[in-house]
Amino acid sequence: MKPTKIRHQMLFLIFVNVVINYMDRSNLAVAASDIGKEFKFSSVQMGLIFSAFSWTYLLFQIPGGILVKHISPRILYAVSLISWSFATLIQGFAKGFATLFGLRMITGAFEAPAFPINNRVVSAWFPENERASAIGIYTSGQFLGLAFLMPILSKIQAYVGWKGLFVVTGLIGVIWGFVWYFFYRDPMKHTKVNKAELEVIESGGGLLDRTLTGTGPKRSFRWSDLREVLSYRKLWGIYIGQFAVNSTLWFFLTWFPKYLVDYRGMGFIQSGYWASIPYLAAFLGVLCSGFLSDYLIRKGISAAKARKRPIIIGLLISVLILGANYVNAPSLVILFMSLSFFGVGFASITWIFVSTLAPKHLIDITGGVFNFIGQSSGIIVPIAIGFLASGGNFAPALIFVASLGLLGACSYLFLVGNVERIKSNDIAELPNSEI
Repeated sequence: MKPTKIRHQMLFLIFVNVVINYMDRSNLAVAASDIGKEFKFSSVQMGLIFSAFSWTYLLFQIPGGILVKHISPRILYAVSLISWSFATLIQGFAKGFATLFGLRMITGAFEAPAFPINNRVVSAWFPENERASAIGIYTSGQFLGLAFLMPILSKIQAYVGWKGLFVVTGLIGVIWGFVWYFFYRDPMKHTKVNKAELEVIESGGGLLDRTLTGTGPKRSFRWSDLREVLSYRKLWGIYIGQFAVNSTLWFFLTWFPKYLVDYRGMGFIQSGYWASIPYLAAFLGVLCSGFLSDYLIRKGISAAKARKRPIIIGLLISVLILGANYVNAPSLVILFMSLSFFGVGFASITWIFVSTLAPKHLIDITGGVFNFIGQSSGIIVPIAIGFLASGGNFAPALIFVASLGLLGACSYLFLVGNVERIKSNDIAELPNSEI
């Protein structure tokens, strides 16, 4: 029997989810210049508003990882998507700092389970030799979507204002939440997937939903589980690396359009088109990284080289954001920004290490901790940039972002080590665990 390809349809659904996810994170960046002028926000206040999303997104990462373990992605993702999109819509009626800050926090809380769900779905639907490509494809949604959406969002705002921008983007997400619920199913429950495809998935290391959720008694959360996933050098290597990747990403999701308009003197509509170029570069970086990594694995290259090298190279390339401090022409500024964001995209298959390194029974909570630490950059970086740029000079902010990229490369070089799954069942049984 020829295997079906239902897993590719499920991947498309995740791809669209990620596009909407990042559209609702970045719409504030598009609206920031007009919001700042209307409410007379300082750069420090804008940095706080940019960070508001991440406070609750961060707080709910570990609880989100626990929920993913026990609630079907079909239900949890639908509730999450519709809720954060409705909160986005309401942001169009914000009256000042407090209401906008609070609504961004609500949006972050409901988006928290999204990437742990993505990781669970890919772990269930894809064999290991296809998983980096699958992660690369859905991760590319954040960049490809924004590459095309930046000019569109700028034009929407030009016609209906920043308030209308939030209403339009929120409505899109609410509608898509119902589409997800209607079409998504786990592998063992999908009526159109055949036995041959299930065998391809499981024989290739795919965990299916029966492995992820268990056919026997449910294993309840224990604090020792959290202690365990915080006790390994290898896992701390990917946690720090994710913080570094997300640091540059959050610059582009928050301050980048405002940087072009207020610090580089570009027009609002013009900045929308210029801003799309680095996102396209990041999209290309993600695809190159994912497919190259899987190709090297199929050619017999060790996982350590095939998985780690793209991430290390990408993080080193991201440091080129520094070049924007030494040029004035808009085309050269965008060139260095595009090279840096290409590097971020090239390094963005980091989620592969959650499903590759974590103990099988702790993949979900490892994903929660991984995203928790990575997304803490969404609080630290926007606020730090607000303070560093408060004197009117943006150069120190770019030095700060570049230094974090270098830190991430060193983390993968010196902490991750051999790429192999941690085979532990309980921290109490591991006197020789790596610290």
